[in-house]
Amino acid sequence: MTQVAIVYHSGYGHTRRMAQAVADGAAQAAEVHAIAVDADGNVPDAAWDTLAAADAIVFGSPTYMGSVSWQFKKFADASSKPWFGQKWKDKLAAGFTNSASMNGDKHSTLHYLMTLAMQHSMLWVGTGLMPSNSKAATRNDINYVASFAGAMASTPSDASVEEMLDGDLQTARLFGLRVAEQAARLAAR
Repeated sequence: MTQVAIVYHSGYGHTRRMAQAVADGAAQAAEVHAIAVDADGNVPDAAWDTLAAADAIVFGSPTYMGSVSWQFKKFADASSKPWFGQKWKDKLAAGFTNSASMNGDKHSTLHYLMTLAMQHSMLWVGTGLMPSNSKAATRNDINYVASFAGAMASTPSDASVEEMLDGDLQTARLFGLRVAEQAARLAAR
């Protein structure tokens, strides 16, 4: 069965909930392994083997000050060991992020994740979702934040994890399913 690894950092729980939604979607078409980057920027030693065995790796980080969290950056820097041996070459890669503001420079975070993937010679998968951008659109529609590069969510700074919008979480689920389906399609070749 196709293997999808989701490696993410979550400072306040919102990105963790988004990672779970990505995992729920991906689990419809693949075996999923969620790997949390801890508060010190580390992953368990066994996580590196899981990432090496995965067909697709989905990166997730909150957007802090226009980029990934320092904890995620520490993980990314530690990935220079698999980079040196090109352990992730030709795997699928994708990314997601959440910030408090509607824009919040989330696209900078996705570009960082995409650059990380390109450094590893990976193949990037976008959302494949049309934006909800008509006058009839509501904030709870799928891909209301309108990202093609990766899944984005916007959660107000004073909102709890439970108050995340279903539309953003459904976007993450559909995104996870797309990544898993594309990984399975690539593995079947």
